[in-house]
Amino acid sequence: MARHRRTEDLVPHLLDAVGPRAKSLIITVYGDAVRPHGGSAWLGSLIDLMARFALSERIVRTSVFRLCKDEWLINTQIGRRSFYRVTESGHERFAAAERRIYAPLVRAWDRNWHMLLIGQAAIDAETRETLRRELGWLGFGTVSPAVLTHPSCDEAAVNRLLARLGVSDKVVLMKATQDPGGAGGVAALRDLVRSCWDIDRLEADYAAFLARFRPVWQALEDAADPDPGAAFVLRTLMIHDFRRILLRDPMLPPDLLSPDWPGQASRMLTRNLYRRLRRPSEAFLVAELKTADGPLPEAAPAFYGRFGGIDDDRADVAAQ
Repeated sequence: MARHRRTEDLVPHLLDAVGPRAKSLIITVYGDAVRPHGGSAWLGSLIDLMARFALSERIVRTSVFRLCKDEWLINTQIGRRSFYRVTESGHERFAAAERRIYAPLVRAWDRNWHMLLIGQAAIDAETRETLRRELGWLGFGTVSPAVLTHPSCDEAAVNRLLARLGVSDKVVLMKATQDPGGAGGVAALRDLVRSCWDIDRLEADYAAFLARFRPVWQALEDAADPDPGAAFVLRTLMIHDFRRILLRDPMLPPDLLSPDWPGQASRMLTRNLYRRLRRPSEAFLVAELKTADGPLPEAAPAFYGRFGGIDDDRADVAAQ
C-alpha cells in the first residue's frame, strides 16, 4: 500500500483481513478499552461503538447476552437502560491476558521450566480436557497427555485456574532446570519446543500480522493525528489480531527460537502503533461511551504502563 493513503482508508481492508467474530471482538474492546476506564458501559453506546466494526445491534445484543452467560459481563438495569460491566472472574481473566499482551519488549528468563503433572486417575476426562485447553491459552506446551510445560508461566494465573477447576490437590506444579552437564543442549531443546508447540504456525501468523499492520505504521509515520474514530478501530483491530496470536505463543526465550523470529518484531510494531494511536483513540472512546454515572472516567494509571510505557504520542523507535 502507498505511504500516502489515509489511515481511515485502511479500515475496510483490515476489517476483511482480520475478520473478527462479534463476541471475541467485544471481549477485546472491554479488555483493551473499557476495563481501564472502570469496566462498565451503557449498552446503547456500546452498540453505536461496535457499529464502527460493521456489527448490527442484534449481533451486539446477542453477544453481550452470551458474555453474561460465560460470566465475562454482568447486566445492571437502571430505568430503561442496561449497563454491562466486567465481573470479578472477568477481571481475573482479563488481568491474566493483559500481563502477556502488554508486556515490555524484553523479559528476563531464569532458565527454569514449569512442569505441570496431571494425575490421570484423579481427574475425570472432561475436566482433564478443559484443564489442558485452558493451560494452552496460558502458553503451556504438551510434552505428553499427562505432562505440560512452560519456560516462564504466570504462576498466579495457573493457581487460579487450578482452584477454579477444583484440581489444585490433583496436579503437581514444579520447576525444572536443565543439567548443563547432562544430555542434550540448545539443539535438543529447540527440537523439543517444536514438538510441544506449533512454532511454524505461530511464525506464519506473526508474519501475516506484520504484513497487515506495517502499512498502518507507514500511513501514520509522517501524518497528523488520524481521525479519532478510525484510530480507535485500527487500535482495536490491531490488539484483537495480536491477542489471538499472542495467547497461543508460549513466549519462549530468544535462544530457543530462530534469529529472525517475527514475534519480537510484531510486539515492537504493536507497541509503536499503540503509542501513536493512543491519544486520538482515547478521545473517541471517552466521547462515545457512557456509564451509569455519565462519561467514562479517566483511564487507570496502569493503562499508561502498557508495553513498558505509552505516554509518547510517537514511538521513538522505528517499527520493525
